[in-house]
Order: sequence, then C-alpha cells, then structure tokens
Amino acid sequence: MPDGNGPHHDVYALFSKSLPPCLSLGTQGSDGSGPRIFPLSEPAVSASPFFFDQNGANMAYYVEQAVLALGVKIVFAEVEDFDNSTDSPEWEAQREERLAKLIDCWTGKDLHADPMLEGFHILHDHAHVRRKHNVPAPVTLIKLLVKRGDAPYINKVVDIYNTLSMETRLALGAHDLDHVEGDVTLRVTDGSELYVPLGEYLPVPVAAGEYSYCDDSNEVLCRLEVRQVNKTATTPRTTRAFFIVQGNEATPDSYVVDAAQRLVEEITRYAGGSGRVVMPQTK
Repeated sequence: MPDGNGPHHDVYALFSKSLPPCLSLGTQGSDGSGPRIFPLSEPAVSASPFFFDQNGANMAYYVEQAVLALGVKIVFAEVEDFDNSTDSPEWEAQREERLAKLIDCWTGKDLHADPMLEGFHILHDHAHVRRKHNVPAPVTLIKLLVKRGDAPYINKVVDIYNTLSMETRLALGAHDLDHVEGDVTLRVTDGSELYVPLGEYLPVPVAAGEYSYCDDSNEVLCRLEVRQVNKTATTPRTTRAFFIVQGNEATPDSYVVDAAQRLVEEITRYAGGSGRVVMPQTK
C-alpha cells in the first residue's frame, strides 16, 4: 500500500473542521495523519490479542498492483472461534447508542461532501464503473439508517461491522472461511469470473476491468465494495471469517489499519474468539 503521506493531509485538516461534533475528535491517527477514528464509543477491549501478519491462519491474501494504482487501500483481518448464534446484551446497548449518534450526525448532511465517502465514487470513476447503479456500501448503510431510523439487523457479526463501517466511512465485509476455496485476491476482473450476488440464485455476468475480491476457484466473493455473494455470506452458524477493510485515496494507510484493529477488537469483545490483522501481499 502507498504510505498515505500526501496532499490528503490537507483534505483531512479541512474536513475535520467541518465535521459534526459527534464525529470529530481532535486527536489523530497513529502516524499523525488526519482525524482519529472511532469517536462514537469507548475504546473496545479485545478478548484476545491480535497480531499483524502477511499470511492468514488459513490462506494467503493478495492484491494486484493494478488495483492499488486505482487508489484502493486494503487490509484484511481474520477472526476464529467466535459465537455468532447468540445475542450480546452489551453489544445491543452499544448498538442503540452508536446508531442514535450516527443518525444525529448524518441527518441533513450531503454525503458527497465527505471526502472518504466520495473517495469510493472516485474509485469507481477510475475503474470506469457507473456511479448510479454502484453505490458504495458505507453510503448505502448511512442512507438507510437516516431514512429508516435504524440499521437492518442480519446477525451479530454483520451488525458490528456495519456499525463500524458507518462510523469510519470505510467499506467493511465478512466472509465465512469455511466456504472460501484457496487464497483470496483483490484483482482486476477479466469477465470470466463466476458471480452469484447475495440474494440471487443465478450467476450474473461480470464486466472486465472492474476490481473484485476472488478466491482460487475464480469466483467473486465481493464485487467492488458494493455487493457480496451467497457463497461466503456469514450466518448464525459461522464461527470463523475473514474481513475486508477497504479505503480509498482519501484514507491514509494508518486509518485503514486502525479500523482493522478496531474491528478485531470489537468482534472478539462481543462474539468471542481470537483474531489477527493481515496485510496483503502485492502481485
């Protein structure tokens, strides 16, 4: 990944001044670049230590240089032995408080004015993907939250990362490790990939030249940061998963790494298990 030290520091300084108070902290990321994330809750305490690695416990993670050149920032995480089948009263209390603050923060706001959220649209421009039908996941989540006054609840793990996605304005996703074939690569598609979107039953054609997360069976696990698939969707029976933490040109590297760290901390705190942050290898 690029070092994140560039003109976006000025963007961050300007954006920090314009943030609603509940999204503004005054402290910075671990390398001093930009506003510190996670202002909406107390720091989570990990149930188990995590560590950084270039290999997951189960597979390797790769990213093509061509995808990085578009402006994608990507870090992975793995968490194993978690319980996604039971409720967590502690999480439910956190959820209610954090969603209320997010609603207050984003109501009446222009999401295109946020450089992190707009950065995903700019990624799509670089990949020649139409904006209208390819809304980035964090934008979709925030719009639904403001419109409905609540976030859709699928299961505990999904709920945790969706909340964190809205807070950080990054694209997060989880994939059941028991259904991944081989290694995972974030790569440019060539149109030959198998893609069965979440909620669909038949394959959908994949355009060449987009970026997608694929396993070694040449199946798309997530198209852009827009749509996941049935194959690796997490359910209450899921006990181990890999997670995508994706940013763009407006997100310094340390910001994305910090989010991956916090994701591991929150999953293990509210669902148990142990995890790691994984830095992908470049192809």
